[in-house]
Parts: sequence; structure tokens; C-alpha cells
Amino acid sequence: MKTTPDLRVPLVDLAAQHAEVDEEIQAGLKDVFARTAFIGGTYVAEFEESYAQWLGSRHCIGVGNGTDALELALRACGVEPGAEVILPANTFIATAEAVSRTGGRPVLADVDPQHLLIDPQSVQQAAGPNTQALMPVHLFGQTAPVEQLEATARRFGSVIIEDAAQAQGAERFGRRAGTLGDAAGTSFYPGKNLGAAGDAGAVLTSSTDIAGRVRLLADHGSTVKYLHEVPGMNSRLDAVQAVVLSAKLARLEAWNERRREAASYYAELLSGIAGLVLPSTAEGNTDVWHIYAVRVPAAERNRVLEALTGAGIAAAIHYPVPVHLTAAYAHLGYGPGDFPVSEDAAARLISLPIYPHLERGQQEYVAATLAETLR
Repeated sequence: MKTTPDLRVPLVDLAAQHAEVDEEIQAGLKDVFARTAFIGGTYVAEFEESYAQWLGSRHCIGVGNGTDALELALRACGVEPGAEVILPANTFIATAEAVSRTGGRPVLADVDPQHLLIDPQSVQQAAGPNTQALMPVHLFGQTAPVEQLEATARRFGSVIIEDAAQAQGAERFGRRAGTLGDAAGTSFYPGKNLGAAGDAGAVLTSSTDIAGRVRLLADHGSTVKYLHEVPGMNSRLDAVQAVVLSAKLARLEAWNERRREAASYYAELLSGIAGLVLPSTAEGNTDVWHIYAVRVPAAERNRVLEALTGAGIAAAIHYPVPVHLTAAYAHLGYGPGDFPVSEDAAARLISLPIYPHLERGQQEYVAATLAETLR
């Protein structure tokens, strides 16, 4: 198997990213530790305000992680135990977990075959009188067609809650992901376009009522210490993560542009390779390329992954098992063949390295190795 010890291409290069912001972060952390102001405080408030303004949302509420953000958004929007929430089968399991943690029932929909985003027609077919929420996922740095879900939401009186964990800065017809529904949850897991130095997340909404309920629920159901209005949870963004996120937010526009340039160069390098399907941008979208996922023939995927790995290229699969085929959600009663587009994607996708500091020479090496393997 081909090996190249002098060249390694990681899936994500966080070291290069952090080197760019290190001085600013160190100064902020020194101040946080000097003040011993670790929970809440000025740094958290400033980041929340800055991120809300950057997105075009009225409110940003920092929380512990992206899964909590989705659960809190669901609960704050009034989704009740036993309610049905429609989400795509092609997503990370956290989307479904957030529904389960509210006591709701995930109801799955398929995705469109070109962009692998939630299919509005499949949502319409899955919706019913017990549907209280629709949860489109902005997958891989794209924005789902939220406006095409609005008629179904109105018909059943459902809220729309965006899973915006992979799409910080992505746009649809000029509006940013996270501002298109009633509320949104996002993740600042370190590998995201906007990543913390640990777990972190946020709820976005332009509703003052929803924002107030999120803050209440995220802080033990309390707005006054030791007075608890409802059973809540402990999910708060800490000042250390806010320092990191603020430093990176100031650079996110430029970093997302570098991702777009890298995606464009991959498209140039990889076009015309037999058996390879490249990702593309949907009409009205401005993508931020959190993941660059190509499709290869299912029978070839293991061989292709082995060849890339052997050549020092870190590739991955997002995601190898659709939600309905995981053991965790076998109780939903779905089976093989129920969501054919999601199942086909799960068998064929390979994620190639993409990040703001990816060099053209690295991309050329990835493309040459992939082309040689598929030839």
C-alpha cells in the first residue's frame, strides 16, 4: 500500500487554527483566572451578543453543548413528552437524542439525493396531528430548505427548530442558518467551523419569550438563586469557552471563505473522475463546507478509505449508519429500505480533509491519491 511519510493530511488541523488566535486567547484566559469569573459574566455576555448580531438573531443563549441546545430549544418551544418531532434519517444521532431527552418521539424523513438535506415532501408525508416540531439539519455546512417546510408546519401547528451545529455562517437566500425557524441549536464542538476548546453550544432565537424560557431551563429552572420555577437542567457556557469563541468569531468570515476556496479547488481537481460524485451547492445557498463529503461506489469505499489512510490522508465517514438503523432507535420500528437515499449515502460517503489552513499542495496530494485509487 502506498505510503508517504513526509506528507500527512489531517481531517482537521486545530493546531494551526489555535496558533492564529493563541495570543488573544491567552490574554483573555489570564483575565478570567485573575477574576475567577468562570461561570457567566462579561465574556459570556459579550460573546452571546456578538454571535447573535453576526447571525442576525435577536438572542443567543450560551449552553453546555449542542445536544443540550437542541433539547432546550425543543422544551422552550413547548414540545411536550409524547410529541412527534420530524428530523432527517441522515444526521448525527444527537439530533434524535435531543428529541428523546424531551420525552418526544423522533419521526424520520428521507433526504434529497443531490444535497442530502431533509426532503420537504418526505416531511409532508411523515407529518400528522401529533407533530409538534420539524427539525431540519443544516448538514455539512449547507442550509436546509427551511422555507419549504413552513406550509407543513402551519398545517399542523408545528414549530421549526433548526439543527445548525454544522453551519455557522451558512446562508440561504441571504439569511443565515440559525435564523430561519422559531429557534435553533448549534454546537461549538472543537472541530466545528466555530469551535471552542471543549464542549459548548448555543440556542438562537428572535423570540424574547423563547429566549427567556431557555435561560430559565438551562439554569436549574431558576432566575433568582434558590428559587426554582420549573424543573430545569445545568447547561451553561463558561467564560473560558467564551474567550476562545470570541477570538475565533472575529476570524470566522475569513476562515469560512478559505473553506469555500478549498471546496472550489477540490471540485476543480476531482471533476471527471469516474465513479466519484462531488458535493454541490443548492440554489440560494452559500455553504461554509464544514465537511467535504464525496460519494464513491459502495463496493469500493473500504478500499478507498484504506488507500487514503495508507497514504497519510485522514478521511472519515459522516455518517456510516442512518439513525433508523442504529440499535438505539430500533424501537421506532423502521427497517432497511425505509429511507433509501439516506441508506445509499451512508454506504458511499467519504469525507475528505477540509479546514481553513488546508494548503493547495495537500489538496493536490489528496486528489491525486483518490484519483489513482479509483482509476
